[in-house]
Amino acid sequence: MSRQSFKVCFCFRRIFKLRVLEPPEDVKILFDQYSQNGTMSLDNLRGFLVEFQGEYNATRDDAQAIFNSLKHLNIFSRRGLHLEAFFRYLLGDLNGPLSPSRVVHHDMTHPLAHYFLYTGHNSYLTGNQLSSDSSVEPIIKALRRGVRVIELDLWPGSKKDEVEVRHGGTLTNPVDLLKCLNAIKDNAFQASEYPVVITFEDHLPANLQDQVAEMVTKTFEDMLYRPETDQLREFPSPESLKKKVMISTKPPKESKISSKKEQWNGETASKSDTETCDEDEVDEGESLQEEDEEMTVSEYRHLISINAGKPKGALQNWLSIDEKKVRRLSLSEQELENATRRHGADIVRFTQRNLLRVYPKGTRITSSNYNPFVGWAHGAQMVAFNMQGYGKHLWVMQGMFKANGGCGYVKKPDFLLSNEVFDPSVRLPVKKILKVTIYMGEGWDLDFRRTHFDMYSPPDFFVKVGIAGVPADKAMLETKAIEDDWQPVWNEKFEFKLTVPELAVLRITVLEYDTSGKHDFGGQTCLPISELRTGIRAIPLHDRRGDKYKNTKLLVQFELN
Repeated sequence: MSRQSFKVCFCFRRIFKLRVLEPPEDVKILFDQYSQNGTMSLDNLRGFLVEFQGEYNATRDDAQAIFNSLKHLNIFSRRGLHLEAFFRYLLGDLNGPLSPSRVVHHDMTHPLAHYFLYTGHNSYLTGNQLSSDSSVEPIIKALRRGVRVIELDLWPGSKKDEVEVRHGGTLTNPVDLLKCLNAIKDNAFQASEYPVVITFEDHLPANLQDQVAEMVTKTFEDMLYRPETDQLREFPSPESLKKKVMISTKPPKESKISSKKEQWNGETASKSDTETCDEDEVDEGESLQEEDEEMTVSEYRHLISINAGKPKGALQNWLSIDEKKVRRLSLSEQELENATRRHGADIVRFTQRNLLRVYPKGTRITSSNYNPFVGWAHGAQMVAFNMQGYGKHLWVMQGMFKANGGCGYVKKPDFLLSNEVFDPSVRLPVKKILKVTIYMGEGWDLDFRRTHFDMYSPPDFFVKVGIAGVPADKAMLETKAIEDDWQPVWNEKFEFKLTVPELAVLRITVLEYDTSGKHDFGGQTCLPISELRTGIRAIPLHDRRGDKYKNTKLLVQFELN
């Protein structure tokens, strides 16, 4: 064998070499504590679940289910679990960081305004905001992930006698509205039985609004929620709207208008006002009708269960509260940030009864996203995200809506609904302390090519762990890099002080160290602190788009005091 051949052979042996995975010392100590003569019985395991893992309602049946899940392994004994079997349980699917039952457990009987809704922006786009195709596929994927608010931009077709969905003023290709509606109908309730809201950004004349009314009515039939009045005093609850589809847009004109002014619920706003708006503000439902077409479109109006609109005037007018009716207001991320500087408490008060939708600024042409906590901390129910991309903000969004069984609705914390209106600008005292111990990881050798990270040696993994939340809680720390190891062991502990744990999301990202500073991605997950199970847990990692890897996971301990 030549020297060069020997070198290549040696390098590939280094890449493929795996050692037997050893349990961390903490796991060995726990096993000794909850076992007798090297065997953990059913009752021993239940004691471990209750006393150490914090699963206070765990039963012998739960312990038996764990035993049953390990029976196919050679390391299983009928008398109980040996250390290796106990270790495999800790790394298994039954020991995840969130409840495996994925049951909806928030009270779903409050008005819709009391919940955060999993919300999409330009839901039909497959890629960037300027030139990507429009398709039903992103809509289907979003609904199957649990997204509950779908946005469709409605425009006249090239022949002006049909309706198409596209991003106006761009090179994006259109998709037929009826295809979008059918995709929503077929997929709306696969991931969740709670209501789907379709927001229309309406650029249609009256005759095409008639077409939309007919299409929506025929497509959804009894699934369509039609309120008895077009001026709801309070939104219905998610529980009462199970398997219903709701339409939200700005109502069309109520009567023929002789002047050149447009109406919004009895108030007027000149066309010059709407023309200077950011394009997304047309999401308020501005109907681009000619003067002789400005008359009531009754069937279209009857579709609308969530009236949208922005009153004429200053911010105080936008946030005005009418005790006799509720509505939806849309603000761009920039408008919201500006508004929070002086009117944070007013926004919180507005969102206690009304809906606030926040959407990405127009310069996010690559379909990037923004910090969702600005909206959530002020009670905004619909923080609209571009779901077709990836990145830390979208990962946080996905993490937040893993809560409440992944149903797409998360009950707001009580402090956002209190008569004593919450002021997000005030720093609060520490309420909880989260301690995170990163023990080890495995599975990269099964989910990645052996040369994915480095051509000639095993990867050098390190973990970034931190908190996404209100400004006082934000933090990001990292472990040391473990060189040349597919099964890295870190054994590092971190502590995070939380002032608003109800809104906090734990972020974990694994990277492969590169001396250039451009580290390779090795997996990520985000988890809602409010639903984190304490104890030692197996944390499945996900790819950039949020899809779970089959094998790659971390072993982590959580303590929350």
